[in-house]
Amino acid sequence: MSTATISSLLSTTGLPLTSSSFASHLDSLPLNHQTGLTSTRDLYEIPTRKEMGAEGGDAASPAIYMAGNSLGLLPKETKVLINEELDVWGSRAVLGHFSHPQSRPWKSIDETVTPSLASIVGAASSSEVACTSTLTSNLHNLFVTFYQPEKEGKRKKILMEGKAFPSDQYAVQSHLDLHGLSLEEGLIELDPREGEGTLRTEDVLRAIEEQGEEIALVWFSGVQYYSGQVFDLEAITKAGQAKGCIVGFDLAHAVGNVTLKLHDWGVDFAVWCHYKYLNAGPGAVAGLFVHSKWEDQTTRPRLSGWWGHAPSTRFSMPSTFQPIPGAQGYQHSNPPLLSLIPLIASLNTIDLAGGFPALRERSKLLTGYLLALLKSSPRLKEGGFSVITPLGENEGFDGNGDGVEARGAQLSLRFEGVKEGERGGRERMKRVFEGLVRKGVMGDEREPEVIRFAPIPLYTTFEEVRMVAVYLEEVLQEEEDEEEKTRRS
Repeated sequence: MSTATISSLLSTTGLPLTSSSFASHLDSLPLNHQTGLTSTRDLYEIPTRKEMGAEGGDAASPAIYMAGNSLGLLPKETKVLINEELDVWGSRAVLGHFSHPQSRPWKSIDETVTPSLASIVGAASSSEVACTSTLTSNLHNLFVTFYQPEKEGKRKKILMEGKAFPSDQYAVQSHLDLHGLSLEEGLIELDPREGEGTLRTEDVLRAIEEQGEEIALVWFSGVQYYSGQVFDLEAITKAGQAKGCIVGFDLAHAVGNVTLKLHDWGVDFAVWCHYKYLNAGPGAVAGLFVHSKWEDQTTRPRLSGWWGHAPSTRFSMPSTFQPIPGAQGYQHSNPPLLSLIPLIASLNTIDLAGGFPALRERSKLLTGYLLALLKSSPRLKEGGFSVITPLGENEGFDGNGDGVEARGAQLSLRFEGVKEGERGGRERMKRVFEGLVRKGVMGDEREPEVIRFAPIPLYTTFEEVRMVAVYLEEVLQEEEDEEEKTRRS
């Protein structure tokens, strides 16, 4: 599987790209070569067509869920594990912190997930990772430590993407406010070049080189939420640190999606959520990374809480804070038990699949297949839509060309207005989105004119990917027919 591409499989099988038989062949390929497992789909709850708002057809059949980059599906094991915890709570109450029939005592429940998370983000050990709090709360927490603008010197600014997720923009602005800095004094935002949809790495590196002596913190996302672009975290980290900057990342759309090597890349810190590709549920407990080089750092300020205190004396209730070395010293409160349990279930399915590397290879093939199908559509060439996710300059249909590491599981399609003076892009995107929902496809709409599709390797089939392309063609044809009807009336 790791060496297979869509083009090589087409050549081997001799089957047509758009055929159901080719999709079935792809679905038969092993996900876990050691066990022969081809899918973990049966381990997830798949919403029905009726539940997702589809019209016609078999209402009880599974919907085609392509919005896992916004909210992942429910692992079935979650219900079993949560009921176990409710039973422990009911029968043992406070004793559940220390005595647990399933060997998950609540005082160390986070230890059941940190080893797997360390592997997924490329940490050197569990000590560089903590499973705690929520995404933006962790951002605020670590900014207190790592964003320290010089009071007398000129190193005050934060460099970030101009189109970052709004929560990051709000949080960054609040830290500038806390330090008494205006946006002009403290913020550098980078946008794509005029007429381009993604930010070039060379432009990021140039900004760091030219303004690095004024930059206190380089802060980027791992994967751009709107376009699906994967930023070159290694290059950005090296460039920033070479100019004396701290470098951190929001990995909300990257964790469980793309390959990360945070320790080896030397990333100073990172934060992320678990409700997208790691399927832990809405508002689930989040994660953070702090590189081991900061373990013995005692001069920078931090926000302290009792769960970040050394476990050996935590329950002795000393009045002086003794932080756990590493990332776990930044924890504040008890892990939220019922929020953490779905993450355990999801990580269990990842282990069954053969670990994250196996999922990443499947993801490349799924997204490459969708891209190949889209590229075969005449409507792509006719301007019915465009793909704004990075494709690579010379990338063919195999999804494994020079652009494959520049994206994860997400493809973002832009729907522009039909003609000047007629339906604009926003209205057209809405109509296409609603048409897809009626046919049982749940993508993810993003203003003003983008629909995001994310084939998730844990539960998306290649046949579903094929049907997304089929239904998109049908909806666009219906849209054209409606346009023609409007013009004639």
